[in-house]
Amino acid sequence: MSVESKKTRARCCSNFKLFLASMAFVFFSKAFGGAYMKSSITQIERRFDIPSSLIGVIDGSFEMGNLLVVAFVSYFGAKLHRPRLIGIGCLIMAAGSFLIALPHFFQGLYKYETSVSHSTDINSTASILPCLSNHSLAVADETPDLEAAGSSMWIYVFLGNMLRGIGETPIMPLGVSYLDDFAKEENTPFYLACIHTVGILGPMFGFMLGSLLAKIYVDIGFVDLDSVTINHKDSRWVGAWWLGFIVTGTIILLSSIPFWFLPKSLPKEGQEQKQENFLPDENQDHEEKNKPVTFQELAKGTFQNNVFTLMILTHLVAVNGFIGMITFKPKFMEQIYGQSASKAIFIIGIMNLPAVALGIITGGFVLKRFKLGVIGAARVSIAASFGASCLLFIQIFLHCDTAEVAGLTVSYQGVPQVSYNQQTLLSQCNMGCSCSMKHWDPVCAHNGVTYASPCLAGCQTSTGTGRGMMFHNCTCTGEMMTPGMNMSAVLGQCPRRSNCDFMFKIYMTFSVVGSFISACGGTPGYIVLLRSIQPDLKSLALGMQTLIVRTLGGIPPPIYFGALIDQTCLKWGTKNCGGRGACRLYDANKFRMTFLGLITGLYFLSNMLWGGVYRTVVKRQKKLTLRNQAKENGLEGNTVDNGHANISIGKNKEDADNESTI
Repeated sequence: MSVESKKTRARCCSNFKLFLASMAFVFFSKAFGGAYMKSSITQIERRFDIPSSLIGVIDGSFEMGNLLVVAFVSYFGAKLHRPRLIGIGCLIMAAGSFLIALPHFFQGLYKYETSVSHSTDINSTASILPCLSNHSLAVADETPDLEAAGSSMWIYVFLGNMLRGIGETPIMPLGVSYLDDFAKEENTPFYLACIHTVGILGPMFGFMLGSLLAKIYVDIGFVDLDSVTINHKDSRWVGAWWLGFIVTGTIILLSSIPFWFLPKSLPKEGQEQKQENFLPDENQDHEEKNKPVTFQELAKGTFQNNVFTLMILTHLVAVNGFIGMITFKPKFMEQIYGQSASKAIFIIGIMNLPAVALGIITGGFVLKRFKLGVIGAARVSIAASFGASCLLFIQIFLHCDTAEVAGLTVSYQGVPQVSYNQQTLLSQCNMGCSCSMKHWDPVCAHNGVTYASPCLAGCQTSTGTGRGMMFHNCTCTGEMMTPGMNMSAVLGQCPRRSNCDFMFKIYMTFSVVGSFISACGGTPGYIVLLRSIQPDLKSLALGMQTLIVRTLGGIPPPIYFGALIDQTCLKWGTKNCGGRGACRLYDANKFRMTFLGLITGLYFLSNMLWGGVYRTVVKRQKKLTLRNQAKENGLEGNTVDNGHANISIGKNKEDADNESTI
């Protein structure tokens, strides 16, 4: 071998290693950005004062952008310079992340709802009179704040997330095909496993970054934090959501750099002759059948496969449940178990996501260790799906005591509230205060009950400034207390009466174990899907599967989950311009039954579809067994290995070319 040849081979090897490292980094980056977006849903909803149904549309815009270009990328991508296309995609993703953060710099300072003015002068001795000061609020409620009209700038977030979806499209199909083209066949699974393992770290870091920034006030560096009277546990609090998109955009931008230095093609890893032997063999096999086939005929042939069609439906239903759950789970933990948004995001990042990663690896190990075929893989998937559904069903019955809010969840006399309307916020104790019923500025009284505002608590005077402000002579608190007790209140909602931490730990145990069991069925389920497709239709079928699942499984769930969750809202916030803002308080029981009930229903429907898949696969195995027996008796010319791991689930009738084997 010449010196020049050795140098060329070393350079190609170096390029291939660079590509592997670049792919691992870009997988981490896109997962990092995607997880951060999910973790920021609540912050964006509060910042722009929009309902959950609209935040669902914003969240689904990523899939919309993906679908706009997936056909173009799939068709033309392989013919163009694949590494540079991936680099361009990363640039577009980075631009989308920066565009999402842009409204923060145009919108002005965040003005949260408050019913009283807060003095920041420590030496001030002026006492605010909450009850009397609200006589003018009825007029103030009707006065629009033109600056608040900037809340329509959520459209930038929508467009930015769509750009992220467009930019993400080339990474998976072009990156994996480039890897498969130039790696040894036996090395490809190992390389993919390494890339995905690094990619799994992305969501963990994304959720942890979301948790950290959710505790930092949105306008940090622009306002005096001592003047902010709310903390990160308040439903009006908005964290520094914009900062995370600058960080994720920068990381994605850096991940694009190596792809600009990679060649359009590389020599095949190892023996360079292998690539040349494959195509002639395939052309030879199909030499006699080389008549053109239309796309319509290919698609028809694909969907005539019952196993493939049932698998599409099964994945579609399961993905609907999963996307709805991961989008609104932080909100669920916040409303049902009284956790702050930052803590809920952090726990998902360090507990649920590692359990999912471990489950995926375990599912693959079980398949390899026990050498399971299609039937075995289907059994593992069904068992995992059913087990996860049972654990999810149990979670419906786990909950804490409902937060006691006067006029919303309990009456002013402490009796549980049966129904709610605007008038239930009023009582004899605050009737003379002319309180606004629109504002949400909660205070916690010493009787353990939260009141929607100091005025609605009937508070007459106040002392202190900022977060240390205290309200006194709150007449409404006296209706649930014995005479002579403390009738003061402090800013913020009251903690739950019962010890909710223990119940939350039980919930998280079920949640983490359920995540692990559900993920164990992921790899076996994908194997069943792959083995249900004829080899010559595999690329088309997987493209269709991705298109259908991402269209119907990625876009609608956040929207209809959000719309249903909106129906459980007890107290809507009010925009500065007077319109309805984000929800401040939900009916915990209705929220729990709606959210978990919908997810459980989708998972049980998925189980039923899995049963249909299993029955179809077993039926085909029986037909295959009879065919194999006939072949052994010399009735058929072709032979098929009848081992446990060699199960054919081709369509049915004509020749062995229509079968795919594992």
